Amino acid sequence: MAKAVQQRTLKTRARLIAASETIVAEAGYEALRVEDVVARAGVAKGTFFAHFKDKDALMEQLIGAVLNGFLDEIENHPAPDSVTGLIEALSPILGFMTSERYVFDVILRHSGAAAKEEIGAIAQTFWRTGEVMGPWLARGPFRKDISATLLADGVGAFMIQAMALNFCALHNEEPLHNQLERYLTAWLLPTGQAV
Repeated sequence: MAKAVQQRTLKTRARLIAASETIVAEAGYEALRVEDVVARAGVAKGTFFAHFKDKDALMEQLIGAVLNGFLDEIENHPAPDSVTGLIEALSPILGFMTSERYVFDVILRHSGAAAKEEIGAIAQTFWRTGEVMGPWLARGPFRKDISATLLADGVGAFMIQAMALNFCALHNEEPLHNQLERYLTAWLLPTGQAV
């Protein structure tokens, strides 16, 4: 009997996620409402809250899955041989993270910087991004005076900074990639080395 209940629970959760993904595809992340999700999934509102603490918890799952999909795609890319190549390799992730201000805000809230008790789907993608970049940075023509792990952490921090400026009215006149290239050139390249 317990196995049947578990299967039903998994199917209900899958229906909620599928309904959410459809709504997001039609109208974007910010337009997603719990009422619309439960109506499309054909379940009661209480059922939603049995699976997700709140809308934010659902968003963390949805956005984390998309980020992991991008990481799956880029994980086996050859190591970039320049700052420009690194930015190009990360472009799908950057594009998604800046696709909506709401998406960026959810990512920041769940990045791990908020001192949450558990590590969720988005925070895990931050760790995984560092795991993907570390070997690239170790093999590339980048500075060798600090560890590749620390280099990757810095790249992640500069990505967040450049994306935040992208949403700032005072600083958004410069394209995101240009801003990030300036930061990463200063961070990754030995003194005096060109892009």
